[in-house]
Amino acid sequence: MSSVRRLHVVSGKGGTGKTTVAAALALALAEEGRRTLLVEVEGRQGIAQLFETEALPYEERRIAIGPGGGEVFALAIDAERALLDYLQMFYKLGGAGRALRRIGAIDFATTVAPGLRDVLLTGKVCEAVRRRGPDGGWAYDAVVMDAPPTGRVTRFLAVNDEVAGLARVGPIHHQAQAVMRVLKSAETAVHLVTLLEEMPVQETADGVAELRAADLPVGGTVVNMVRPALDSTAATPLPAPNDLAAALTRAGLRDAEALTAPLLSQGREHVTRLALEATQRDELARLDLPVRELPLLPDGVDLAGLYRLARLLRAQDW
Repeated sequence: MSSVRRLHVVSGKGGTGKTTVAAALALALAEEGRRTLLVEVEGRQGIAQLFETEALPYEERRIAIGPGGGEVFALAIDAERALLDYLQMFYKLGGAGRALRRIGAIDFATTVAPGLRDVLLTGKVCEAVRRRGPDGGWAYDAVVMDAPPTGRVTRFLAVNDEVAGLARVGPIHHQAQAVMRVLKSAETAVHLVTLLEEMPVQETADGVAELRAADLPVGGTVVNMVRPALDSTAATPLPAPNDLAAALTRAGLRDAEALTAPLLSQGREHVTRLALEATQRDELARLDLPVRELPLLPDGVDLAGLYRLARLLRAQDW
């Protein structure tokens, strides 16, 4: 698995399983001796649910060991706490910052200025990417962000460009510039999760165009919940009703004629679905990006299923 990318931003249309993919990727990147940080920015505690653990606090906590023996830490970023960190880092407010929290000024600021919330969230993630450990090496070998959905991710990531333009001097300007240097660097990749369905694929294509227009690095697409491929049924014509009924009778099935219509109906639906999926694969290929696929897990995504997905991702280049 490639170690060039250090920040992996995972987005996707709602319902595509972007949080699952982000968690599986964090596990996959936790190779022997490596440390990965998995970050949640939407306050849904989806990571805690996937790893079957208690709600994540505003602190980095080890939650798993990767298939390769490395460690996975997780963090649920709280915008209010991040603002306190920011005020202490740049303005040394200390107790004054805590007083602001008590009177509700921080909640007021992040509510009135939604862009400020995104600045704080992206800033906290990029701080983890740049942080050094006691030995001078990176504190984390990789950081994976479970980002907002595709329709919002470009504005979420690019907000610091706007802030740097508004605040032309001072610590806010320099912080915004530092964040954008990380987000636009070769160490960062934005991955978009999709399904082989028309709406998610179209939203993925739109998202790729927006990211490229904002000069943000697109890593690739992840096609999630792919149904297992059967024999080449798409190219095999369905039998005539009489032929199917005769074959069912020869197989010893009773009421063969009653079974014929529903079986042919299912067969037509299957062929139609394969044709639609082939069309969506063609659309994704036109984006000229790496395409990775993950299977549909029939029993849903429990902890064992998450590790299975991680092993599949680990075999691919990231």
